[in-house]
Amino acid sequence: MAGLAALALALGGAGCSLSPQFDSVFASANNDTTGSIVPPPGAEKSDDLPPAADLVYARAAVNEVLKRGRKDSSQPWENPATGARGTVTPIASAYPQGDRTCHDFLASYVKGASQAWLQGEACKPIKGAAWEVRSMKPWKRS
Repeated sequence: MAGLAALALALGGAGCSLSPQFDSVFASANNDTTGSIVPPPGAEKSDDLPPAADLVYARAAVNEVLKRGRKDSSQPWENPATGARGTVTPIASAYPQGDRTCHDFLASYVKGASQAWLQGEACKPIKGAAWEVRSMKPWKRS
């Protein structure tokens, strides 16, 4: 145990740190919210989600990463107007749902000291090219 503490101290002193995406795993969510946010389908309350202006960028990243179709890839996103940023990572494999192909994803959200994880589902017509986010909600750790 003392060896781990020494290693952590050495890395910290050397200027190393965890990325904001990993930091959010160890911190609790602390969201800035307003009553005027309209939640996307699948969200229960608007105050459970980051502001809609930031989610526009996260949704665009979902489309980009799923369009590439590669496993184990992530797509960063950032809203230059608010400073919010994060990454979108597909999880599992795409699956058929009626006349659509769907894919689940996780998205990180970092803005100042606020950090959160979102889970969602995006789908596209089987012969279509654009992915559409059908649901996005706060990730519930099990």
